[in-house]
Amino acid sequence: MSNSQPGTGSSAKFQPGDDYVTYFRNVFNILTKRMPDQEIEKFRVARDLRNEEADCKRCDEQKEFLLNYSPIIRFMRDSINQLGGNISSNNIHCRRCTTRKAGGFDPKFGILICANEMRGQGHLEDTMAHEMVHAYDHLRFKVDWGDNLRHAACTEIRASSLSGECRWANEFFGNFQLKLTQHHQECVRRRAILSVKARDTCKDEAQATKVVDEVWDSCFRDTRPFDEIFR
Repeated sequence: MSNSQPGTGSSAKFQPGDDYVTYFRNVFNILTKRMPDQEIEKFRVARDLRNEEADCKRCDEQKEFLLNYSPIIRFMRDSINQLGGNISSNNIHCRRCTTRKAGGFDPKFGILICANEMRGQGHLEDTMAHEMVHAYDHLRFKVDWGDNLRHAACTEIRASSLSGECRWANEFFGNFQLKLTQHHQECVRRRAILSVKARDTCKDEAQATKVVDEVWDSCFRDTRPFDEIFR
């Protein structure tokens, strides 16, 4: 029988507890790759539950600031309003999410921001801009959010391209993508494929890639409501 303690063997389990020692022991085991994926998820769920109130409060405060002062958020809000829509603090909802995504858009519900996944105000700004592109596309192009994967691919290409989430600094420091050329296009393509692949009507990555490739040229070139890619 093994007497190894968590963090000293090849596989360490998540240790529940709110004290700093336990927290940093778990973090150490994650960083040293000693904790299995299922145990890491347990750690993340416990952390998210513990921090839910603070995460949502911070998200709401930063959301209000961005709606008032962010150039891209204000521009997208005005562009949506010109199409007869209305994006405001009343339909941008900061919530704790159980799926590992940054946010989402629903024509009836509005915009969801996963407060527990936000890394900071810059990440929130990119996420809001991404979802606001979806809201714009819904009004401007009558997106079919059901079974039409080509529509899904097109709006995902545009959202990743126009929101700022694929600028070089994000890719370099956030996702460790080190290429200096074509990074924007490759980031947009990668994110669009992942988003299409996650849809229930998509069979696999091969189909997602095929659909993204089919609409790539026209959708990547379409920068509306901007004159060019914002940043």
